[in-house]
Amino acid sequence: MSPELNEADCSEALHRVFEYLDGELEPSEHAQIAAHLAHCAACLQQYDLDTMVKGLVKRSCEHERAPVHLRGLVIQRITAVEIRYLD
Repeated sequence: MSPELNEADCSEALHRVFEYLDGELEPSEHAQIAAHLAHCAACLQQYDLDTMVKGLVKRSCEHERAPVHLRGLVIQRITAVEIRYLD
């Protein structure tokens, strides 16, 4: 990681990497993540891994049709917030 990058930059880049991969970011956000990846070897390595996993899943599942109700369940699960307290 270069001196001008910090853990917050890495955290944000890795948090948004799938949005980046899927082309779901605004142009300015896309440019910001791209610039970070160009200068941070650790995040670029994780990005490369995520790209390979996404490609593998796509190739492995391209002939399978997901059940219709699955999209609703996935959306529900990823938007739900769960807080657990440890004693």
